[in-house]
Amino acid sequence: MKSYINKFLMGAALVAATGLGSCTGDLDQLPKDPGVITPSTFAQNPSAYLEEVMAKCYAGIATSGSKGRNDSADLEGMDGGTSQFTRATFYLNEFPADECLWIYMDGGVEDLLKGTWSDSNELLYGFYSRYYVEIAMCNDFLRLTTPESLSGYGISVDAALQAEIDQYRLEARALRAMAYYNVIDFWGAGQVAWDDQSYGEVPPQAESRAALYQKVVADLEDVLASFPSSTPVYSRVGKDGIEALLAKFYLNAEVWNGAAAWDKCWTACQNIISRHQGGGYQGSGLVMSYHSLFCGNNDMFMPGGSLPSQNEILWGVPYEPVLNEPWGGNVFALCAPLWGNSGKDMQSGFCNSTYYGTTAAWGSLHATKEMSQKFGLDQGPASDIRAALWMTDAQGWRITNDVITEALDGFPTIKYSNVLCNADGTMDYWNDPTTGIIRIGQHNGDVVANLAGDEPDTDLPILRLADIYLMAAECTLHGQGDVNTGVTYVNYVRGRAGASAWTANQLNAQNLIDERARELYNEGFRRQDLIRFGLFTGSKYVWSWKGGTLNGASLADTRALYPLPANVTAIYGDAMTQNPGYGK
Repeated sequence: MKSYINKFLMGAALVAATGLGSCTGDLDQLPKDPGVITPSTFAQNPSAYLEEVMAKCYAGIATSGSKGRNDSADLEGMDGGTSQFTRATFYLNEFPADECLWIYMDGGVEDLLKGTWSDSNELLYGFYSRYYVEIAMCNDFLRLTTPESLSGYGISVDAALQAEIDQYRLEARALRAMAYYNVIDFWGAGQVAWDDQSYGEVPPQAESRAALYQKVVADLEDVLASFPSSTPVYSRVGKDGIEALLAKFYLNAEVWNGAAAWDKCWTACQNIISRHQGGGYQGSGLVMSYHSLFCGNNDMFMPGGSLPSQNEILWGVPYEPVLNEPWGGNVFALCAPLWGNSGKDMQSGFCNSTYYGTTAAWGSLHATKEMSQKFGLDQGPASDIRAALWMTDAQGWRITNDVITEALDGFPTIKYSNVLCNADGTMDYWNDPTTGIIRIGQHNGDVVANLAGDEPDTDLPILRLADIYLMAAECTLHGQGDVNTGVTYVNYVRGRAGASAWTANQLNAQNLIDERARELYNEGFRRQDLIRFGLFTGSKYVWSWKGGTLNGASLADTRALYPLPANVTAIYGDAMTQNPGYGK
């Protein structure tokens, strides 16, 4: 199923001439003028040309620029790896929360980890720009494919080309909604850049967070209603991914829109679940083994993948070495927690990156004490398979986080790999004969069979069916469905992990927010979840380095939103309102 990516995402490297891949510094430059989208070949082969431009919209989530890593990045003045879309989402939802710490104090990182950011934080400006670059590219594609625009290029549209254009336009709107999902989550009332605006027009600020939510959700609902139910093409979004994104909007509606939408969230989750039940783990549609979801041949679980009975990844980012290699995305997810320079590592091979199918080890991502405790790692080895690959005190790490920049102060949260699972979705787990620690993947004797360099083949899940089950269970706490159904859904997730089944009495808010941490850690949701459960700000729940102190401190309620970047508000002057708590 990887063959399609060769054709589709490779096109992203071919669109530099369109202007969609050029560097962007300030947001007042967006949307880009399409005057450079005038190659004479457009009218000769519009289908191929539109495919290449659409590929750039997809590549805007997968890589930092047309060449993948740190070359030809879409953003100027920011490291190309750091500015990658999903890495940005990880930083903003994971760093300020209770799951992980990062040892490198690059510009802006320490403030994210400690909750002390300001509107001049360079990461906030870069990430805000990253999402709006994606929005601009999608808007450009939508403008390019209007009847008036196509006619202006001298293109005659027959029925087949029109059907292709209509499908691409739906996907472009969905990609735009994914970018706005992050803007609304992190900043609230951001700018309203839309395809009905004229080129060169400065996008206005939304009247409110709720107004932006309502505009994006209404458009995404229309996309879902128009989207075909056919099996999606691998590497592209399908109906399940779009409805899952809508469910995420509904899940957070009370925070983002000021009005709960638990009924809509429940319905969307039920729709997705009904389309997936029948195969996989206990007929739930979940992949048979947890770590198979994050391994080198997990493309089989993607939309359009080869194992439709276990298509748990509802929306994912496809990766393949050479074609699209980021310093974010799958490389970040795999290599960040791997550590290759501890005292015991050199002697015994603990945390050897080759165990996970890669030669790279960054040694930069480690768990907070509180996250380790959610797996009971303060009491000994985890029985929960989801933490089975972590390095702990038995291998020389410490559960405490006295020094953020010390990689041994916090257990490495190893989750992703580039090893292979089996064709039926199961993963081989085996004990290393030298160290006795758990290893994974198909192997020949005691050697992992598919060792690669630092370019993993692993696709990156964004939205998963397991999350949908947990979201539906959360809906039952708010009067939707019934608690017994919610317990069944949670127990699918827990059962796959080897955790004990819950009873109805155990389905409560505290247990559920902890279960979401165990299932979804390192997937970019934690801050959002804590806010929804009322635990992110204030002092009801503190964790290591919250509020800038080792033992944790209260955060002001205004910290539930990031400040609009000073570089952006300076452009707008009095026409833009800063979020409360951050001055002008």
